[in-house]
Amino acid sequence: MRENRSSSHAIYEIHLHIVWVTKYRKAVLGTDVGLRLRELLRDICRAEKVTVIKGHIAKDHMHLMVSIPPQVTISNLVQKLKGKSAYKLLGEFEKLRQQYWGGHLWARGYFCCSSGNVTDEIIKQYISNQLHEDDEDFRVEGEISP
Repeated sequence: MRENRSSSHAIYEIHLHIVWVTKYRKAVLGTDVGLRLRELLRDICRAEKVTVIKGHIAKDHMHLMVSIPPQVTISNLVQKLKGKSAYKLLGEFEKLRQQYWGGHLWARGYFCCSSGNVTDEIIKQYISNQLHEDDEDFRVEGEISP
């Protein structure tokens, strides 16, 4: 069962699946680089108060499932994960510097989707039941229908 997290003003459950790939899909995330990458990503997430739920580092891409607090934006989180990890890995591994002499380890962009135990249909049904009107998508309570 999923567990809600809380801050001083919010109770939340924001789970994301994030995927990004190496530049040119080069298979450079072998054992030594992959182990160091895992350590770096855990450190970055800890600093951002992000919980790593599950992860998988393949040779040319990675999957990360995380739980984020409401104040963390997806784009800023991914920027930190990709930017800081690339900087550290390129600084520590000569073989990466030789292959990525331009200083870019990761390809541009990423994939991200949210996950949850409540579907869109359940949320729509819940909202409709609150409104007691099925004919409108966005009503104000107390509004008289035309």
